[in-house]
Amino acid sequence: MKIELSKPFFVETLCIVGIGLIGGSLARALKSANAVGKVIAYDANEEALSKAKELGVADEIYTDLAEAAALADIIVLATPITVMAEVMATIMPVVKPAAVITDVGSTKGSVVRDIEARLGELPGRFVPAHPIAGTEKHGVENSFDTLYHGRRTLIIPHINNNHEAVTIIRDMWKAAGSITEEMGVKHHDQVLAATSHIPHLLAFSTVDTLANLDDRAEIFRFAAGGFRDFTRISASDPALWADICLQNRESILEVLVAYQKKLDTLKEALDEKDRDTILEIFSRAKHARDNFYQEPVKNCQD
Repeated sequence: MKIELSKPFFVETLCIVGIGLIGGSLARALKSANAVGKVIAYDANEEALSKAKELGVADEIYTDLAEAAALADIIVLATPITVMAEVMATIMPVVKPAAVITDVGSTKGSVVRDIEARLGELPGRFVPAHPIAGTEKHGVENSFDTLYHGRRTLIIPHINNNHEAVTIIRDMWKAAGSITEEMGVKHHDQVLAATSHIPHLLAFSTVDTLANLDDRAEIFRFAAGGFRDFTRISASDPALWADICLQNRESILEVLVAYQKKLDTLKEALDEKDRDTILEIFSRAKHARDNFYQEPVKNCQD
């Protein structure tokens, strides 16, 4: 897949604030594309910084956030979403006038509200974004340069945005191999609640439920591929996902209501031995998934 850029993208100095899987993979991708001159990193975890330098993900590492931010042309906030407003308050007095700031948070409403409340406004050169990519692993040691290839990154412009800043962030993600789309804040949080946050919530709750059953050892021992695939994301960082769910709780609760209604319908159908209703729901779901992915789905026998 060929990604068309508005113009050849190159950033002289990129600063990653929070050097883990997401920020580290972005740094690796831009290095592989020869789209960055120097990557500098800040993290509160000095071990993560040392790993980033050792692995060549970061060229320079800093334990002082303001010092790192002051040097950068693009600053990427890859921290937990709950601290982004405080990070912005720290760096805004020192960033270059032409520097562009962006984030990679999985929720947008809470991030935008927190930053606006903390600063009194949304800076014109702060461009919210969200790469729809990741794995159940975390840490810079698990980062890789093709994480974003062919994956979507949502750009979430706000009313105060500088057009040039939006273009720069769009082109940065394209240079990393991503397909970019624009979306509004509220719509973003609703879509991600349904497609990412609810699946994580269900995976965590499923594994926790089964782990508390008396025959849990046999359940996990004989779990087949379908179970492993479905619950893989429950190996993700629990603290990170607890924060995401709480920060996007309104959108998640809306989807949960619909999900609960469907479960109630299935429960009633099972109670009544109503095969037609069960088959109708299963058939509708298979049809929807087949059409969405445009690829055949193998029969699941486990």
